[in-house]
Amino acid sequence: MSIQNEDVGEYKLVPQEMPVHYNGDRFAGSSSCIPCHKNIYQTHLESSHYNSSSIVNGQTLKNHFDNWSNQLELTDVEVEIARDGQTYVQNTYSKTTGELVDKSSFDVVIGSGVKGQSYLTFKGDSLFQLQASYFRLIDSWINSPGFPNHKYSRPVTDNCIKCHVTFAKNKNFRGNTNVYERESFMYGIDCERCHGPLKEHVDYRSGNLTDSEEDVVVKIDTLGRQLKMDICVQCHSGLRAIQVKDNPFSFIAGERLDKYAKNYNFGRPEAELDVHGNQYGLLKSSECYKNSATMSCTTCHDPHQNQRGNEEHFNSKCIECHSSPEKLHTTPNFNSRDNCISCHMPLFPSQTMKVKLGDTNEETSVNIRTHLIGVYVDSILQNKKT
Repeated sequence: MSIQNEDVGEYKLVPQEMPVHYNGDRFAGSSSCIPCHKNIYQTHLESSHYNSSSIVNGQTLKNHFDNWSNQLELTDVEVEIARDGQTYVQNTYSKTTGELVDKSSFDVVIGSGVKGQSYLTFKGDSLFQLQASYFRLIDSWINSPGFPNHKYSRPVTDNCIKCHVTFAKNKNFRGNTNVYERESFMYGIDCERCHGPLKEHVDYRSGNLTDSEEDVVVKIDTLGRQLKMDICVQCHSGLRAIQVKDNPFSFIAGERLDKYAKNYNFGRPEAELDVHGNQYGLLKSSECYKNSATMSCTTCHDPHQNQRGNEEHFNSKCIECHSSPEKLHTTPNFNSRDNCISCHMPLFPSQTMKVKLGDTNEETSVNIRTHLIGVYVDSILQNKKT
């Protein structure tokens, strides 16, 4: 099931059998939000969250299959990306024998394409990642990050897929297999990942639910800071250890995330947090966060919009608290219109997100913007030089 490419120009809701959450609540589908939240829905369609996964087709793929040589040379194998009729496939050949050792279809695309995309394939009901990924910074194919050179595909479990889809039902409740109910997939991070299953809310608002006097929807603005943060933390706090009784998709908005999962660095304050994945841990270590009773992820980020690269917006968020930044700077030639983020949240090479460029064992780190807000002298000087 895909909920992509809905026509927001019409208020026609197409009935579809939506999956049921582990808590017993039924999903409504993001298109059911259009009648009351059309503008928010339209802007959300452009966000990286919404586009974090989708069914593969000519519109969702960011690379150009017909325009370049689609070959990936690795130590043991040669990977060819090609069309097979209307299907995109990855063919893997042994360099020793020239034999075709694996042929897999591109079924699911992972990633909005800002940095690149990876691809998943279904073999029956089992889900695997493919070896070839597209890396936008060099506009070419690479070995998927962390992918073993001697494998053709690797299993994808809930701990991997949970940050790229709204919901998926694993055939093992613990979520530690790669076998799924394929019809349960809700691609992209859509409305119901952050607001919870909304069938009852939609029925109440549309008059189809007459035996209730109260709208049961969780109103995020009424939540305390940690409960708000927990909605983001489930995917932006690094790898998490799932409690024995639960599944990675068990958590829903309004609950304490620690009830379901704890970060692997929990209880290890000296652990070094990487810039990729643990934005929450870095932000929480920042003086800006410590000195505020209300600062949260949504203080600066509107999850309903694509704000990437919008310097004016993010600078304005800094100025709301630092109304006179020129009084805080001793840097020569400082201008209050300078980009706050480039100096105080600079790019750093990730130690966990690395890619192999070409037929080599050497890995190159991907630069990620840190969420540890601070004073980085080298970044300030570099910013002034450029």
